[in-house]
Amino acid sequence: MPRVSAAFFFTAAMCLLVGMLWGIHMGASENMTTMPAHAHLNLLGWVTLSIYGTFYALTRASLSQKLAWANYIISTLGIVILIPSLALFLSHGNDPAYIPVMGVGEVLSVIGLLVFAVSAARELKRAAA
Repeated sequence: MPRVSAAFFFTAAMCLLVGMLWGIHMGASENMTTMPAHAHLNLLGWVTLSIYGTFYALTRASLSQKLAWANYIISTLGIVILIPSLALFLSHGNDPAYIPVMGVGEVLSVIGLLVFAVSAARELKRAAA
């Protein structure tokens, strides 16, 4: 397995662990205010990063290391910035002061997806050749 895939899977597992503990805390406290941030962490952190890691493992023979690592770094930064700022936004009554920081995380997450799309397109083109 490529190291980049292992990095995606490790980070995804850490996101899921935090998401599970967060969910337990929300349930125990009966305070679901940050539920959207919890859901975003599980979907972007666990699901999306796992899909990226799987793709790079399956295409290890032809993957671009630079694109794959750029995808990892950008996507991880997007999650690390977006999720806490979204949680703060929600827990502070939708305070608009958090929106610019959330925006940075959102943009990084989209850029990460675009880098992944380029990797997938490269594989599609390679497979057709």
